[in-house]
Amino acid sequence: MTAPAETPTLLSRRRVLLIGGGAVAVVATAATGIILARRDTFRGAEMTPPEALDALRAGKIMLIDIRRPDEWMKTGVAEGAQTLDLRRDDFVEALTRMADGDLNRPIALICARGVRSDRTGTRLTDAGFTQIIDIPEGMLGSRAGPGWLERGLPVTLR
Repeated sequence: MTAPAETPTLLSRRRVLLIGGGAVAVVATAATGIILARRDTFRGAEMTPPEALDALRAGKIMLIDIRRPDEWMKTGVAEGAQTLDLRRDDFVEALTRMADGDLNRPIALICARGVRSDRTGTRLTDAGFTQIIDIPEGMLGSRAGPGWLERGLPVTLR
């Protein structure tokens, strides 16, 4: 008597599902289970919120809050940060103007939890900016750390 054929399951074969235009890949394998893997992870510099505040106060970086206006009003904006809504059609051009056309100027990006700043860092590097810095904790905290607000760093209300 022969053994019955094994029915393939989701975890018995590798499967890849692309979500959000390829921004996230869900990979399932028998050995590892389900893994979320970012395809567009920013590979540039990072700073914690206290490091960013110190660098901003020392004039070493320009800090840009890329969240939406309703988010700025809800939590305030990191003290000294300039605001630029990521959803603007002319986002890259507007940031270039804010940096006085200097694509080598150190620019730190902050959002709510580090996801948008990560993706935007990649986008800006691809657009020719050479010193983009991600603040992966964001304003609200993430796996990277507690965030600007939880650390009790100063904010300006909008």
